[in-house]
Amino acid sequence: MLNDSRARLASVSNMLARLSSVVLLGLAVTCVQAAEVVPSKSKAARPELGTSAAFAADGSLLVVAKQGEQVMLYRSTDEGRSWSAPAAVNAQSEAFSANGENRPKIAFAADGGLLVSWAHSFGAGHNGNIRLARADDGEHFGAPQTVHKDTAEITHSFESMLTTPDNKVILAWIDKRDSEAAKASQTPYRGSGIYAAVSNDGGRTFQPEFKLADHACECCRLTSALDRDGSPLFMWRHVYAPNERDHAIARLKPDGTLESVKRATFDRWQVDGCPHHGPSLVVDAQGVRHAVWFNQKEGDGHVYYGRLVAQGDELQVEGQLTVGGPRAAHADLGSAGGKLAIAWKEFDGERTQLQAMRSDDGGKTFRTQPLGATDGASDQPRVIRRGEALFAFWRTEKEGFRLFPLP
Repeated sequence: MLNDSRARLASVSNMLARLSSVVLLGLAVTCVQAAEVVPSKSKAARPELGTSAAFAADGSLLVVAKQGEQVMLYRSTDEGRSWSAPAAVNAQSEAFSANGENRPKIAFAADGGLLVSWAHSFGAGHNGNIRLARADDGEHFGAPQTVHKDTAEITHSFESMLTTPDNKVILAWIDKRDSEAAKASQTPYRGSGIYAAVSNDGGRTFQPEFKLADHACECCRLTSALDRDGSPLFMWRHVYAPNERDHAIARLKPDGTLESVKRATFDRWQVDGCPHHGPSLVVDAQGVRHAVWFNQKEGDGHVYYGRLVAQGDELQVEGQLTVGGPRAAHADLGSAGGKLAIAWKEFDGERTQLQAMRSDDGGKTFRTQPLGATDGASDQPRVIRRGEALFAFWRTEKEGFRLFPLP
């Protein structure tokens, strides 16, 4: 009797084991089939919305943006309410960068020539060349040229373009020739170099490039302005030893050669990587240098505004204040007619808001002004001027080009 019971128990156990195997096999097959029929979620391509805008002497609004592998020029004679058909700046297609930190630029030479620059991309990362095209008549562009002599397939990118009243055109950019040389010789080197090239004939030809500084942050945009006496200024995020990513300003002499490089911000942010967040700089009619930048200070990341004033042979920040809230980003700055304006974008959890701050007393006090919003992708805002008037220009994926007066 006992043996029969043991036999029946063993039979039931074997049956349950076989059933479990079948169930587990069925679940495994179901999981494999599910994996085969559920499509993978690939990351959508990021829209390339990097755009620059400027008012021409006749009051028309000009915009340069990317379309495929061509830089396109758009014109509006009614402050952006309607646009002419776009015209290609580069007749021959070439890959180039068009994001907020590294976008096509637009400027006007003193002789009236229209200038457009961009970073031609090739290879990996930010490898590329700085390119420039000129339209003598403001409409028809000649073949673009590479503004530097160095032909190595390395980073020449994130350029800033500045024009002067004596018809000089100066471009400065992030350049990795020195960091690559250091890597080859196994020599320590922080960040990248900053190089510049000068044209004395309105952008038709360029002199050989020269180095402004070592140890710039690798992929934050540069900014530029003319100092009170007309001397060119370039500002960028710098990597100070051992790894403080603050900002520096280079001042050039009237002939375009380097005069000095000085530290401009002192938040002492230490981060092992580039924040992809460059500064903006203007010099007002009184000669005061105003800047906005992003840094982390005492553990909190913010956009900051401050006046960069001389203290002996050094610079110090005066009137530093926080711009916007904890999600404020990518601020730009403009000055005209005794007014100072800051524009930035800020995500509120649902939509990206465009905000502005206005000052009528040289940056001592500001009032905030909401401008617009989008629930799609957007470029960084630009503050541009027409005579004594300031505007915020903003490109969004859904709404397109938008212009906001800053009265």
